[in-house]
Amino acid sequence: MLATYDVDRDRLAALLAGEPRYRVEQVWKGLWERGERPSAMTDLPKALRAQLEEALPPALQEVARSTSADRRTTKWLWQLQDGARVESVLMHYRERSTVCISSQAGCAMGCRFCATGQMGFVRQLSAGEIVEQVVAARREALPRRLGNVVFMGMGEPLANYDRVWAAIVLLQRELGISARHMTVSTVGVVPGIRRLAHEPLPVNLAISLHAARDSLRDRLVPLNRRYPLSTLMSACYEYLAAKNRRLSFEWALIDQVNDTPRDAAELAELALPLGAHVNLIPLNPTPGYPGQGTPPAGVADFQAQLAARGVNATVRANRGTDINAACGQLAVRSGPTGQGTRVPN
Repeated sequence: MLATYDVDRDRLAALLAGEPRYRVEQVWKGLWERGERPSAMTDLPKALRAQLEEALPPALQEVARSTSADRRTTKWLWQLQDGARVESVLMHYRERSTVCISSQAGCAMGCRFCATGQMGFVRQLSAGEIVEQVVAARREALPRRLGNVVFMGMGEPLANYDRVWAAIVLLQRELGISARHMTVSTVGVVPGIRRLAHEPLPVNLAISLHAARDSLRDRLVPLNRRYPLSTLMSACYEYLAAKNRRLSFEWALIDQVNDTPRDAAELAELALPLGAHVNLIPLNPTPGYPGQGTPPAGVADFQAQLAARGVNATVRANRGTDINAACGQLAVRSGPTGQGTRVPN
């Protein structure tokens, strides 16, 4: 059964066969402009609302939500129609609200320090399942405007390329979210980067780099064995040439692993020629990885070393760490039936 936001106008028209023609636009606006369930569309007859509520089931059922102590971050645990579970995170900043969404249930990339990578892969999300996370976050954010969407939740977006791109098109066309306010994060799926370079919408690209030499990156990001740094950087240059959009390198700082002067020098060698911006993220704790985040003094020193080499680097403030909603912490452990149990906060 298709979920609400997997239904296009033609399918909606078929569901509304026998109704006045204007009903299609009426329901479409209710779904996309107001983010309403059919049962809440009071401009429709009661019988039609009930019919549509049954025919257009939601993709997401809220299992749990957590709110950070400062009230600025909310994390949802969603159950999908088949029992798979994912998480998404809404973050409020002074000038904007941002939602971090999942593109897969689980992840097959196996990055050692990432909780999602530790749980393994369950399945791809549909475009509608991806979009509905944004619709829910937009509704929750009111009266604030949801300004940014980042594909940095559970899963590797470029390993689910077609559905992710379909979701991006829908978010831009139907929700009015500018492509320049959407960011796709990847650990280095090179074919996906090359495809993204030639798409018509100018979305932002963030590379989860974490190491700037193959011997270390092979250990931290197993996909590097398939697409080593020379291949990944070639794809980054191709993206830059096609889009002329600044790249971001994400760097999870792990104490005494990738925070040494050598690491700073190697990172600068990659970032400077590309004009890439570096986001430094002190590693957030996860149950399956023993490493610790670089202490604040070490983070500041690493940033200073990059700055001395001319690299623009900022330290990302960890949001939602107290509810396991920060970078690398999203995870749902899958049982034998494919249904998840929540990782305790």
